[in-house]
Amino acid sequence: MHAAVLQAETLARRAVVRTARQPANIVFPLIFPMLLLAVNAGGLRAETQLPGFPTDSFLAFALAVPFIQGALLATVNANVEFARDIQTGFLNRLALTPVRGIVLLLGQLGGLLTIALVQATFYLVVGVAFGVRLETGFAGALMLLLLETVIALAFASFGCWAALRTGSTEAVQGLFPVFFVFLFLSSMNIPRNLIETDWFRWVTTINPVSYLVEAVRALVIYDWYWEPILLGFAVGIGMCLVGFTLSTHALIQRMART
Repeated sequence: MHAAVLQAETLARRAVVRTARQPANIVFPLIFPMLLLAVNAGGLRAETQLPGFPTDSFLAFALAVPFIQGALLATVNANVEFARDIQTGFLNRLALTPVRGIVLLLGQLGGLLTIALVQATFYLVVGVAFGVRLETGFAGALMLLLLETVIALAFASFGCWAALRTGSTEAVQGLFPVFFVFLFLSSMNIPRNLIETDWFRWVTTINPVSYLVEAVRALVIYDWYWEPILLGFAVGIGMCLVGFTLSTHALIQRMART
């Protein structure tokens, strides 16, 4: 057991160091979501005048979006490197060592989580610096980081599955526009109850990303409104279970071929 933990820790540290050596993989996921937040906060500020809008600060309302984008960007970057390990034969060499397949998967995810949490802390600090006040306080900030962990794991599990299933960096990179479509077809810019177009309201309601966004948002603009928070955790954990099942199956097949 101790050996497995040490192996997972070593692989996670390798994933973090490899990302740190590529500044673009750090700077872009930090800056791009905040630039998009600034554009949306300036252009959509008038939404706060709508009857029933939950807050008078669109910046606070939209702060949830960088957390989802950051988890997505961290997932794509990390799993592109994972796919590159498969292409270069690193996974084949690991298969000849005592490292178990599941340890490899946990190490990969551990490195990704470290990066995602650093990004989430950055978004939170910037938001607070520009006047966002968390209604749930310090405990809410800790809960927000826990939720970000679940969200990052949810996206990462599907990214790992794509990397293991295809062994292609291009296939993993192709997940980015797919995930982004889900993000833009969510309630990221307007509450679902204020959406007047029937088809769009229906799409946002069945879109699991809406519930992740709304859970993060609830921790920022509400004083412990538990329904969206619990729904967000439930959806995130459900995505993790599906993604981990697919990833484990793909890993077994990949290791069998090696």
